[in-house]
Amino acid sequence: MTPAPELRGPRVVLTVVRPAQHGRLREIHRLPEVSRWWKDPDNGWPSPEPGTVAYAVLEGDRVVGFAQWYQESDPEFRHAGLDLFLDPSVHGRGLGTEVVRVLCSHLVDDLGFHRIVIDPEATNAAAIACYRKVGFREVGVMREYCCGADGVWRDGLLMDLLARELVC
Repeated sequence: MTPAPELRGPRVVLTVVRPAQHGRLREIHRLPEVSRWWKDPDNGWPSPEPGTVAYAVLEGDRVVGFAQWYQESDPEFRHAGLDLFLDPSVHGRGLGTEVVRVLCSHLVDDLGFHRIVIDPEATNAAAIACYRKVGFREVGVMREYCCGADGVWRDGLLMDLLARELVC
């Protein structure tokens, strides 16, 4: 993979995660409104897993969130997937939609992906509404898809976006 570029929207900038940002990202991750959807990371987080590109989301010079993308590179099934979270203090301002739109535009326009997937928990109504605004559609419920920190299995919602459906 080539080095990931900085991505810019009207109000947000996505920069490759740097070690100096790890503490702030962990702080956001531990907030109850975030950790209820994101399981506790391992000791290496937020260093990306192989094949994953991890971004800090900035509003001005303040780290307000995290976004990452990965790819399935088998030519027969090639697609990208993404995940993100934002500090609850910036929820309700459209920044999540902007982050998803900026990242999806990069994946489609710069990297040539024709399909992008995301898999929020089926009960995460705010995230699902955000993804719909960018053009994602529900594919189906993945029953007992992810195990929460409490040991309870939860349903996930597989959503996808085709390049021609991206709402810019």
